[in-house]
Amino acid sequence: MDDRGVREHLAKLLVGTDAHLDFDDTLAQFPVDLRTVIPNGAAHSAWQLLEHLRIAQWDILEFSRDPNHVSPTFPDGYWPSGDTSPDEDAWDKSVNAFRADREALRELVSNESTDLLAPIPHGTGQTILRECLMVAKHNSYHLGQLVLLRRLLGVWPQNGNQKIEI
Repeated sequence: MDDRGVREHLAKLLVGTDAHLDFDDTLAQFPVDLRTVIPNGAAHSAWQLLEHLRIAQWDILEFSRDPNHVSPTFPDGYWPSGDTSPDEDAWDKSVNAFRADREALRELVSNESTDLLAPIPHGTGQTILRECLMVAKHNSYHLGQLVLLRRLLGVWPQNGNQKIEI
């Protein structure tokens, strides 16, 4: 079966193009002084959401490719600990790690030797297709939360869909 089209769609879905919000546009020019603020109506800060996105995506990637991977404890291990305030370096490191892991997932699904439908040998029935769809759905959900957070903080473009220059 020629599944190139499915692989291309998955790769685009992971990046957030088409109907989904783009990770980079969502976080572009997020004010440093607002990254740890939790306004009324929000459950998390931008830093907490960014780290949660990074940790969860990393965990799914590592589970998908490493039989010896040990997942963080749920749910606490999937969120940053304490009330840490990231400096610019920590923020950038988290953003870059998210991008790198997302690219690794894209490479995994784009690799024709990856059987998208075969159960992951060390899993309990999961497939690469399922894991990538879960990552895309999870990322989309939390990127939506980041947009809401930016709106509550008053730092989202007025028309809600303009691209922000990075």
